[in-house]
Amino acid sequence: MGPAADSAMSAPASERRAGGVSWGTAAWFGLLLAVAYAPVLRRLIAQWTYDEDMGHGFFVPAVAAYIVWQRRRELLAAPPAPCWWGLLVVACGALQLTVATLGAELFLARTAFVISLAGVVLTLGGWRTLRITAFPLFLLFFMVPIPAILYNQITFPLQLLASQVAAFSLSMLGIPVLREGNILELASQRLNVVEACSGIRSLLSLSFLSLVYAYFFDKRVWMRAVLLAATLPIAIIANAARVTLTGVVSEYDPELAHGIFHYASGWVIFMVALAILVAFHQLLNRVLRRLRGRT
Repeated sequence: MGPAADSAMSAPASERRAGGVSWGTAAWFGLLLAVAYAPVLRRLIAQWTYDEDMGHGFFVPAVAAYIVWQRRRELLAAPPAPCWWGLLVVACGALQLTVATLGAELFLARTAFVISLAGVVLTLGGWRTLRITAFPLFLLFFMVPIPAILYNQITFPLQLLASQVAAFSLSMLGIPVLREGNILELASQRLNVVEACSGIRSLLSLSFLSLVYAYFFDKRVWMRAVLLAATLPIAIIANAARVTLTGVVSEYDPELAHGIFHYASGWVIFMVALAILVAFHQLLNRVLRRLRGRT
């Protein structure tokens, strides 16, 4: 072995490589990816600032990066195993971006970035590196708003369901209410269960938080799927409670159904939904422990 090889071997592994890839190579590929998707990422970040449904978007890449940082020892220990199949994945992402750009389809263009990023990881680090970073890469999909056509298909049924539950709850509380679709007719005023009260906003953020919570507080991978599935009924119940609360307080003061109280109630109900998710996880763990104790 020559002097150059001896010098390279004497350098600390953490300085030379990350997951078997030199820092310079990883930085170069990252720069190329950022430049190629700059217009897409710029519009995506802009939407996070004005779209109330996507306020959690700023936290998604930060949380994903933190999880990768937590797994840095595994990445540094991964042997060099570049896989050229990753270039095919990058090419698929580029093709998807091209088609999406021609068809003005934002969802496909934005998810193409995540696909291309996964392809770069596979190309430079190999399958083991991709497995280590699979979960944070998957989380990145939550920073992309769902397609408008799917959003509309989901929102309207959730609006109707929230209004049905709210109408039933108000009737049980002795408050006369007449429901017509997603409109609740009260003695004091008419309440319209709009998209913000349908549950879709809290569902998007709650789904992301359910996966992050399960990752940090439960090592079982299947628990992530269970908590993710639980976010749908929790979001529906929480937002139906918000509509019910709005109907109750409007009986005392109709102005409370609008303005700062209505806005603040959304945050309170979201925190309640998050607390319900945590309580459900704790209850499920307790039930599983009892079942194991009987066997």
